[in-house]
Amino acid sequence: MSSSTQQRHKAVLLDPHPIWLDAVELVLNRVGVEVLAKTTSGTEAIRFVSEHAADLLTLELDALPGEPGGLDVLRNVRTEDSNLRTIVLSAHHDAAYIDRALALGASAYIVKTALPDDVASAVRQVFDHSVFVAGAPPPPAVGAPTAQEERPRGLTRRELEILKLLAEGHSNADLARMLWVTEQTVKFHLSNIYRKLNVTNRTGASRWAQLNGIVSSGPDKASVA
Repeated sequence: MSSSTQQRHKAVLLDPHPIWLDAVELVLNRVGVEVLAKTTSGTEAIRFVSEHAADLLTLELDALPGEPGGLDVLRNVRTEDSNLRTIVLSAHHDAAYIDRALALGASAYIVKTALPDDVASAVRQVFDHSVFVAGAPPPPAVGAPTAQEERPRGLTRRELEILKLLAEGHSNADLARMLWVTEQTVKFHLSNIYRKLNVTNRTGASRWAQLNGIVSSGPDKASVA
C-alpha cells in the first residue's frame, strides 16, 4: 500500500441517494480512506468538509430539491481549499457535465457504471499518481489475470479489458459503444493505462500488450493518440 494511503486520508461523501453513499464508503474502506461523514445535503457536505478538515470529497452532480447542485458544491469547496481532492461519481455521461466538473477542479470524473475496482483505482491515483508505476510487478506470461495482485502493472479488470480491445485495433468510439460508456470515460481509462504501463499513447500500449502476452502478436493497428 502506498505511503499516501497509510496517512489515513479522510473523506466526506455526498449523494442524494443513501444507497450510493454506503456503496462508496465500502470502496473507500478497501483503500484505507476514513469516511468522516455521509450526507444527501450539499449544504451539509460543504460544512462537513470544513469542520472535519477532510482531504477528499466524493459527490454526485444531482441534488435533492432545495439543495445546491454538485457543481455548486464543487465550486464552493474548491474555492475554500484548492488542495482538496474531489471525485465526481455521477450518473451523467454527457461531455458538458464532465468538462464543467473538470474545469471547476474535480480530480476525477467517474460514471456510475464503473466497476468498484475502477473507483478504488481513481481514489488511489488522486493521492498518489505513481502508485501503480514505481516498482510494479512483472506481468504474467499468458492468460487473463482474475485477482488484483495477478493483474499486470496494477490494471483493473476494466482497464485490462480496454487494453485488450485497444490492442486489437478498436478506436475510442468503438470502445465506448462496446462497453456502453462515453468516449470521455474511455479516455479516462486510457490515461490511467498509459500511466501504469509507462507509455505515452495507444500505439505504445498496444505494443506492450503484444509483448507481454495480453493479446496475440500481430500487426499493430492502433493509431497514435
